[in-house]
Amino acid sequence: MRLPPSIHPALVGACVAAFSAVATAAEVRVAVAANFAGTLERIGTAFTAATGHTLRISSGATGRFAVQVAAGAPFELLLAADADTPARLVAQGHAVAGSAYTYALGRLALWSADPGLVDGEGRVLASTRWRHLAIANPRTAPYGAAALQVLAARGLDRQLAPRLVTGESIAQAWQFVHSGQAELGFVALSQLRVPGRTARGSTWIVPAGLHAPIRQDAVLLAAGRDQPAAQALLAWLKSASARAEMRAWGYDEPVP
Repeated sequence: MRLPPSIHPALVGACVAAFSAVATAAEVRVAVAANFAGTLERIGTAFTAATGHTLRISSGATGRFAVQVAAGAPFELLLAADADTPARLVAQGHAVAGSAYTYALGRLALWSADPGLVDGEGRVLASTRWRHLAIANPRTAPYGAAALQVLAARGLDRQLAPRLVTGESIAQAWQFVHSGQAELGFVALSQLRVPGRTARGSTWIVPAGLHAPIRQDAVLLAAGRDQPAAQALLAWLKSASARAEMRAWGYDEPVP
């Protein structure tokens, strides 16, 4: 069949390709560490525009997701806040061997909504100017474990233990400070570096040497083994577009 002169063959090809992309588009069920949820939403917008695939995002503490995945939760991809959890899920047969890799290095920050409370070296931790310090649950949230390591490095872990307010995740730790339930808290730097928004208050970006590296690994879960959309998102996180977005939120890029 000959095409009418007004319709260029290249245009027809583009329309067919676009229709095929929509026809094969799928939803990716992603479990993501709370610190990375906002970043993933922004990355997901570009991913959807390019592939047609959409994301169903559940955010929370990495340790809690590990329990849910082992119990059969239908997540296809896990973006953890550590490296141990994805490795453990692979060993247990709940994730695909060889699929895990480090997508970002997280940074920890001490933050207060009070502009004059936190100094540039974190000396406020040893002061009596505050009553409550918020952290994420160190048993399930890697950022909480890193916070305890910082207190131990400063020799303040036992002294400050009675003044800790523990949130289920780093998101709840941030909320404690934001709402005034705690005068200061250890949060993810990404929660303070939201592009286009200036964080109020005062901040100490914790030197990386005061705690173990917060190596955040992604892994393809068993439910996503045969799902091209989940595999596409796992690959997209390595793209220049995704990397640039992560840097804008305050993440360090992993060294190959």
